[in-house]
Amino acid sequence: MATETDPTTTDPSTDVDPQTEDQGTPDVVSAAAPAAVTVTTGKLSARALIEEFEATQLKSDLPEIYVGDTVKVGVRIREGNKERVQPYEGVVIAKRHGGLNQTITVRRIFQGIGVERVFMLHSPQVASVKVERRGKVRRAKLFYLRDRVGKATRVKQRFDR
Repeated sequence: MATETDPTTTDPSTDVDPQTEDQGTPDVVSAAAPAAVTVTTGKLSARALIEEFEATQLKSDLPEIYVGDTVKVGVRIREGNKERVQPYEGVVIAKRHGGLNQTITVRRIFQGIGVERVFMLHSPQVASVKVERRGKVRRAKLFYLRDRVGKATRVKQRFDR
C-alpha cells in the first residue's frame, strides 16, 4: 500500500517565487545566520594590524642583555651623505618596556663626567649590540652608580650566564 502524492498540490517549502528571489528579501533563517557564524572579510582589527607590523620590525639577532652587563652598542651616525657606525661602550643601568619599545640605559664615564644614553634596541639607529662582560648585581636598576666615582663604580663579573 504505497501512497502517491498528488501532482497538483505543491509543497510550500520547495516552491520558490521568482518575485521574492529577484527582490532579495532575506529569509528568517538567513537573517539569524550572520549572528551565529563569524565571517572574516579579510580586514584586521587595528590592534591586530599594529601587532603584525611590530612583529616584522623586531630584530632577531639581539643577545640576552641584563642590568649590570657591559655592552658595546654600535650607533649609526649620518654625516652629510655618509653613514658610519660609532661604538658606545658602558654599563647597562636600566631596562625598560618590552617588545618593539624595549630600551636600555647605558652609562659610561667620558673625560671624568658620567654620560648616560638611552637606546631603543629595535631602532634602525642601533646597528649592533655586543655584550662585553656579564655583571653580577642584585637590583633591577643601578641608579646608585650615578653617585659613585672611580673604582666604586665597578660591577662584579658574572660567569654563569
